[in-house]
Amino acid sequence: MTATAPAAEATVRKSSPGAARGPRRRTGRLRRVGLPYLLLLPALLLELLVHLVPMVIGIVMSFKELTQFYIRDWSTAPWAGLDNYSVSVDFDAPVGKALLHSFLVTVAFTVLSVGLCWLIGTAAAVFMQDTFRGRGLLRALFLVPYALPVYAAVITWVFMFQHDNGLVNHVLHDQLGFTDKPSFWLIGDNSFVALLTVSVWKGWPFAFLIVMAGLQNIPRELYEAAALDGAGMVQQLRRITLPSLRPVNQVLVLVLFLWTFNDFNTPYVLFGKSAPEAADLVSVHIYQASFVTWNFGTGSAMSVLLLLFLLVVTGVHLALTSRGRRTAQ
Repeated sequence: MTATAPAAEATVRKSSPGAARGPRRRTGRLRRVGLPYLLLLPALLLELLVHLVPMVIGIVMSFKELTQFYIRDWSTAPWAGLDNYSVSVDFDAPVGKALLHSFLVTVAFTVLSVGLCWLIGTAAAVFMQDTFRGRGLLRALFLVPYALPVYAAVITWVFMFQHDNGLVNHVLHDQLGFTDKPSFWLIGDNSFVALLTVSVWKGWPFAFLIVMAGLQNIPRELYEAAALDGAGMVQQLRRITLPSLRPVNQVLVLVLFLWTFNDFNTPYVLFGKSAPEAADLVSVHIYQASFVTWNFGTGSAMSVLLLLFLLVVTGVHLALTSRGRRTAQ
């Protein structure tokens, strides 16, 4: 009896393949589910190292009285509490008044830049929908400003905006006679126009690329039916193109807003460490408050305030777009 029991159990195991396949199936399922997360782990760790850790350190620094005397060991800087924030938002004091001016300049610059980028990009994308000879070459030329490195492109504009031998003054003053004398584009009030020009030149190809991709999803039958009903180009644009591009434009405007409001490379390369008052963007202002005056605590507090403002704007934008999507459905 005892000798035949193990043989009977082995016979039962062989006769029931589900009992053996069960653990294998669970192991295979765990591998299929866990493998994507395992592949994402290096990117998540790198994201944590590059973005989240400096962000946390910057928030901690905003609560400290961190100056050039504590750079060697910033953890020994005395605790300032909310003093850095109160100084930054005190708009009657010089620091707060300068930050408010920089904020208003950045808002005006961002609204104009995003609006012009969207307008030019959308017009170019709609124009490129028609088939004509050389369309592919023209599309490639439109994307050149977006493909060029930022520093190379902005440095080229610096030479073009030179007062004595720049191409802009040569065309506007010498060739066309629009100005009485050559203008200073990198100082004074004209610096805002120069910064806006470079930003729009650099940013509209991205809007063109996104809108052009969104236009590919609009059925051509809608335009053909509208043309048969007597709708002109303007009516087709209002009734078909823009409503169909609404989801694309919602994301595009948000991305352009965040990129433009946080832009540091363009004004820094265009004007250097000290931007003119008319083109004093928040990003450059925070850099000056941190690395020029060596007041890293106040600069960190300004950065945190900027982060909170962008989070609020993004949250409001997402809430409004979600509500509009639900209403449309």
